[in-house]
Amino acid sequence: MNPVVSTRPLLAVAIAALAALAVLLLNKREKFRDVVSPLAASAMFATVASMAPTVLAGGTVDLRLFEILPGIDFAFRVDALGMVFATVSSLLWVAASIYSIGYMRHLNEHAQTRFFACFAASIAAAVGGAFAANLFTLVIFYEVLSLVTYPLVYHHEDGEGWAGGRKYLVYLMGASKSVLLAALALTYHIAGSLDFVAGGLLAGVDASAGLLTVIYFCYLFGFAKAAVMPMHAWLPAAMVAPTPVSALLHAVAVVKMGVFCVLRVVFHVFGTGLMDGLGLGIATAYLVSFTILMASVYALTRDDLKARLAYSTVSQLSYIVLGAVLLSPAAMIGGIIHIAAHAFSKITLFFCAGSIYCASGKRNISDMAGIGRRLPWTMGAFFIASLSMIGIPPTAGFVSKWYLALGSVEAGEVAFLIVLLASSVLNAAYFLPVSYLAFFETEAVESPAAVREIPLVTIPLVATAILSVSMGIFPAYFLSLAEEVVR
Repeated sequence: MNPVVSTRPLLAVAIAALAALAVLLLNKREKFRDVVSPLAASAMFATVASMAPTVLAGGTVDLRLFEILPGIDFAFRVDALGMVFATVSSLLWVAASIYSIGYMRHLNEHAQTRFFACFAASIAAAVGGAFAANLFTLVIFYEVLSLVTYPLVYHHEDGEGWAGGRKYLVYLMGASKSVLLAALALTYHIAGSLDFVAGGLLAGVDASAGLLTVIYFCYLFGFAKAAVMPMHAWLPAAMVAPTPVSALLHAVAVVKMGVFCVLRVVFHVFGTGLMDGLGLGIATAYLVSFTILMASVYALTRDDLKARLAYSTVSQLSYIVLGAVLLSPAAMIGGIIHIAAHAFSKITLFFCAGSIYCASGKRNISDMAGIGRRLPWTMGAFFIASLSMIGIPPTAGFVSKWYLALGSVEAGEVAFLIVLLASSVLNAAYFLPVSYLAFFETEAVESPAAVREIPLVTIPLVATAILSVSMGIFPAYFLSLAEEVVR
């Protein structure tokens, strides 16, 4: 099928970018300012969805803007892998924009204009990266995302905020300005191009196995947003940000950009054939398996709910990478659809953490005994999302974990099946006690009667919890996209 040339990829990015500008211009008119993000989110999602039929039919939507150097263009190409990421980002921005209004208003947070502008700019960068046609365009949006999310991390402008923001920048910008830049230069030197190619840009190039291995690991650790240990410490540190930002970091944009970049490298820079020939798949699988298990152990020891969710994210991101590097069709499908499954579930969990804080001021799990009776919708949604993270049917997490487990067997790597099962047990160990405590334990000190659900906060988290179940029952859209990538 011939590529469809269209301005829609640029339009999708421009909608969010213009929304950020509109928010800044409406600084003094709060009611109008707050309406901008939900409207822009809806328009962006409609634009992204309009390209789905072409991609599902095996085509692409292309737009070349200008040439930087020979073999390097600033260009967009909407393919199946990009559609997975863009669909998730644009859809969840709709829910996150409504949630953010409720959260920020209820807590009377300062610098709300800056917050909403940076949030919109972050989504623009994420979708721009999803639609990037080559490594150059992808890295540009990757860097923009790091910069526009920095003010969100230090939002509270206190000691913790500045420290968390500093670590955030040091890890992300430090990695990209060193090993990632080296990987880009070496790739261009030996391939003469930075374009994504089906089967791998570097497949068949005249380069030594040692050099190619170095380039690969420069990409793996240079894309530090993927949070593969030891490049993970920025993520728990960023939990000082407001909860809507945590949701953005962990579910919608930032970490998903990291694993998305790694998947681009595996599928379209190296290719599965070269990955297998160099033994890079199995080496990476062991590395991310360590991340999966160790991050789960860390999560188990954290009493702060957001910290527990943060380490859970570190673990769950490596599921996506594991699926890709196992190089079997089922595992690759599982890794790709886990982008969506994790996003729907994890944003729900962070929304719930924010709802609890808004309603009661509580952050620590040990203080949440009996809170489920006061916040039944919030804790009910938390329980549903927890089941998805564990991988219990009929939730989205079950579908992705099923394909990951099947792919491990298909690849003849039973060790990684054991890792997946052990991780799921650990997931249950650190998620289910939260729900049990909330619904079945008695409050040590009775909370004030004012503890109640906040509609603008509760409605979006219920909606995303429904998405977690809906994808488990009706996974066809994301499965079709994943199969198109693997095909």
